[in-house]
Amino acid sequence: MKLDRPVTGGPCWAELGTSDVAGARRFYEGLFGWRAETDPRQEAGGYTVAHLGDAPVAALAPLYQEEQPVAWNVSFAVPDADAAVARVTACGGAPVFGPTDVFDLGRFAVAVDPGGAAFQMWQARTFAGAGVFNAPGSLGWVELLTRDPARATDFYTTVFGWTVHASRNYNQWGVDGADFGGMVTMDEKFPPEVPPHWLPYFAVEDVDDANAVTVRAGGAALMDPTSLPDGPRIAVLRDPQGAMFGVYRSGSGF
Repeated sequence: MKLDRPVTGGPCWAELGTSDVAGARRFYEGLFGWRAETDPRQEAGGYTVAHLGDAPVAALAPLYQEEQPVAWNVSFAVPDADAAVARVTACGGAPVFGPTDVFDLGRFAVAVDPGGAAFQMWQARTFAGAGVFNAPGSLGWVELLTRDPARATDFYTTVFGWTVHASRNYNQWGVDGADFGGMVTMDEKFPPEVPPHWLPYFAVEDVDDANAVTVRAGGAALMDPTSLPDGPRIAVLRDPQGAMFGVYRSGSGF
C-alpha cells in the first residue's frame, strides 16, 4: 500500500478472532517473527498484541461471541466512530457491535456492508494503530471480496470517502489517490457458502517459504504462490485454526 501510517479512512489495524489464541500465537510468531504480548487486565479478555521490534502490527483475540467466525478483521481509521456508524446505516450497512470505548485507547465499532462483509472502525485516542506497514511481517494490503462490486463501491466511497483507481480486472481503493487495497468480484469459482469478506495481506520476504511454513504447521494454501502480471508474487493461505489471509513479496507493490 502507498500508506505508511494510519490515516483517516485508511486501514489502521488487523485483528484475528480465533478459537485458539495460544496456537495462533505460535503459528504467527513462527511465520512472521512476531513478538506477542497478552494484556494482563481481566477486562481485556485475553487480547494479545503482536509486535515487530517495539512496533505493534496486529492483534490476536479469542472469540467473544458464539456465532463469531474464526477470521481476520480489518479496522479503518475514523475521526468519529458514532458518526461513521450512522453513515454505515444510512448507506445500507448494519452495525454489529458498538461503538464502545476501549480503555483510553480509542472507540471501536463493527459493522457489515450491504453485501455482508464485516469490517471494523477505530477512532484513535492514545492508540493510532499499526506502527509499521509494508515491511516483512506487517500489513501491506487489504482486499474486499464481494458479490456486488457496484454496490460496494457506492457504499465505501460514501462512508469513507475513498478514491477508486478503476481497471478492467481489478479496482483499487485509496485515500486521496494513495492506494491501500482492492476489490475482487466473487464469481462462480467461489462456493456459495463462502461469505463476502475483507482479506488482509501481510508482507513477507519469500512467498513460497511462507506457503511452505503454513502447510507444515497444519494450515493450507488456498491459492498457491502466483506472480501477478505487473504485480507482486502472492499467495492466499489458511492458518491452522481456519482464518484466511494473504501474503505478498515485500518491496513489490500491487
